[in-house]
Amino acid sequence: MAENGRDGAAGDGGAERAGRRSARRPRAAYHHGDLRAALLAAGEAELAESGLSGFSLRATARRAGVSHAAPAHHFANADALLAALAVLGFERLVSAMEAEMAAAGAEPRARLAAAGRGYVAFARSSPHLFRLMFFGKRPQNLPGDAPREAPGRAFAILRGAVLAVQGAGVPETEIARDIAAAWGLVHGLAHLLIEEAAAGFLRPFGEAEREAIVAGAIERFAASLP
Repeated sequence: MAENGRDGAAGDGGAERAGRRSARRPRAAYHHGDLRAALLAAGEAELAESGLSGFSLRATARRAGVSHAAPAHHFANADALLAALAVLGFERLVSAMEAEMAAAGAEPRARLAAAGRGYVAFARSSPHLFRLMFFGKRPQNLPGDAPREAPGRAFAILRGAVLAVQGAGVPETEIARDIAAAWGLVHGLAHLLIEEAAAGFLRPFGEAEREAIVAGAIERFAASLP
């Protein structure tokens, strides 16, 4: 009986020590790339809440629940994290454009209009990323390990949609003219819609009416191409 008691006490003590060791473990143990994903998610939330001017790596680390030194394993500084977020934004922009085009069918003008709607829809759903990608002065460059095609893919989709409407044998100057007009339209609409001060003329309309106005403007442009 005494021997069993000693064994029980030893077992209880072992459990207590294990509990203390478990309690000393950090709340979130990141490994195998989890830290990078967590920092990107926290960085996006920090950017949405604080804006580009208030963005900091320390605040992002705090939001992710890690030490302020932990981000250095993946991002040398705040600009490196912002650059990675910009790449993420371009990837989402491409996905939004492609999804709209897939639903539009095969008719070239419908696909061009759909690409424009996807562009505007992305800006409205992720205004913090849209501002970072196109209007922010930080970051100046994408990181060395970033996919360099990320920004170019969205342009390639727009160019391809314009070329499909124009057909073969169109001079490069006319291709560039129509791309400039298409990009200028959807980029301007996106900016108007995410900056309330700039879009005051749309304020009297409800959400459904705003969407119809924007879609109608894009479709009118697509229909106007020769």
